[in-house]
Amino acid sequence: MAEHNLTNNEEKTRDLILSLPLFDAFKMDELDIISRHMNYTEILRGDYLFSEGDKGDYMCFVVRGLLDVLKKTSNGDYRVIARLGKGNTIGEMAIIDKSPRSASVIARQPTVVIILTKKGFDILTQKYPVLGVTLLKKIMRLLSLNMRRTTSKLADKMPL
Repeated sequence: MAEHNLTNNEEKTRDLILSLPLFDAFKMDELDIISRHMNYTEILRGDYLFSEGDKGDYMCFVVRGLLDVLKKTSNGDYRVIARLGKGNTIGEMAIIDKSPRSASVIARQPTVVIILTKKGFDILTQKYPVLGVTLLKKIMRLLSLNMRRTTSKLADKMPL
């Protein structure tokens, strides 16, 4: 992600967060705290957010635009396995397990994402445990939904 210009403007970050349903349940003072520990960036069409195998230490909330998630096949080709737009998240596993990225993500059109780093998440959970746990539950719910969706797709593709 080194090539992306991160912007740490709390007010703009909070405004971007307000546009996402995921954060609807938070009060304004809680959103102020959360936005202090997040950044945002714009990704141009054709640019990578991250590549498969990269070190993973942040997750992203898509504010606007469209991202393609690409997975390398056994013969070295890339296949689009998901398309993400406003309200979707990507990279949640990175703030939980710090494993290398399991797929590549490229901007299909100019895209704005809010970034929560592992460090920012750790600070939130340590300094504001109730807020951190609430955010963690929301992230875990997203992970669960993604896993259920993936499992269903996999089941549809498996031979009888």
